This record gives sequence, C-alpha cells and structure tokens, in this order.
Amino acid sequence: MARAARTAADRELAALSAIMNALQGLDGESIQRVLDYVFSRLSIAAPRGGTHMSLATAGTQSPVEAPVEGAPRKRLNIRDLAAEKRPESSNQMAALVAYYLSEVADEDERKRAINSEDIGKYFKQAGFRLPRAPRSALPNAAAAGYFDAVGRGQYKLNAVGYNLVAHGLPRQGSDRDQPRRRAKRRSQSGKPRPRSRKSARKN
Repeated sequence: MARAARTAADRELAALSAIMNALQGLDGESIQRVLDYVFSRLSIAAPRGGTHMSLATAGTQSPVEAPVEGAPRKRLNIRDLAAEKRPESSNQMAALVAYYLSEVADEDERKRAINSEDIGKYFKQAGFRLPRAPRSALPNAAAAGYFDAVGRGQYKLNAVGYNLVAHGLPRQGSDRDQPRRRAKRRSQSGKPRPRSRKSARKN
C-alpha cells in the first residue's frame, strides 16, 4: 500500500513538473487558453475563484502577487456579458446563455445544461431579441455545432460553443453591414436604364 502510494505521488509530481515546464515562458493569456482547452478536452470542471486565476498567471506572478483565496470579486450579470461579447445571432446568444450559467453565474444559479425556458428568461434579461420560435433556439444552436443534446429538452454547451464565447466573441469585423455594401455595389455597377420608346422616337 505504502509503495503504491509513493509511486502515485511520484507520478503526480512528475506530471506537475512537466506541466510547469511546458507553460514556462508563456504569458498569462496563453496559459489560460491552454488550461481552458485541457479542462474542456478532459471534461473537467475548471477551478473556481482564486485557484483559477493563480493557474492562469503561473510563471508570470510571484506567490505574493497571486489573488487571495476567498477575496470578493464582482461577478458579471448576463446583460454585462452580452454587452462585452456582442453576440450577433440567436445561436451565439444561446451559447452565451449556457456559458454564463455554467461558468459565470453565482453558485446557486449555475447549471450544466439549459432548456427553452432558460432561453426566454436570459434573452430577456440580456435585452436580446427573442427568437420567433424559442423552443427551436437550442436545437438550431445544436445543429450549428455549439451544443450537445442530453435528453428531455436539455442541451449542454460543448467545446465548440465554449470556445466561441470564451475566445471567439466579439467577432472582429462584424458582418452586419455586408448586405448593405452588396446592395450599394449593385446600384453603382448596375446597367444603365434602357431608353424609353418616346425618347427613341424623338432621336
């Protein structure tokens, strides 16, 4: 028993040493992206509070500078998060709602999967336009690749949806104005109007 415990401890220390060596030289944001991917890839819940921040800044902060465990932090509400991430579609907003409830909300509000009732509730709280068919919002977002269905109308944000909200929003160079630009190009490059019969007769 003691020998097995020592072996497990040695392997754990070796893994920790390998991780710290691999992260050495990276800045805080790069370290955070690596850790977020690892947690998502292994389906491990990311640590909350100060521990999460300390890991993200490993190698860039001294222990004295690391955040104090239990220090009060201001949490974003769904409206603040939507204003920061600027989702442009119901699919993106649905992913943001699931991200908020699994990663940002207070502990008593958190949930790992969401349903159509959450869509209506949090779209309204965020001031985002409700989809025409709220019950279809999650199936549509799942079809877009952001969710996995877990049964009984419940959908869980997957790695694609998580990365969209955590790292892909807001989008650089919004596509909202593209239809207007296309319309403008058509009007500028359009063919001249044909002469009317009356003007042709006069000539």
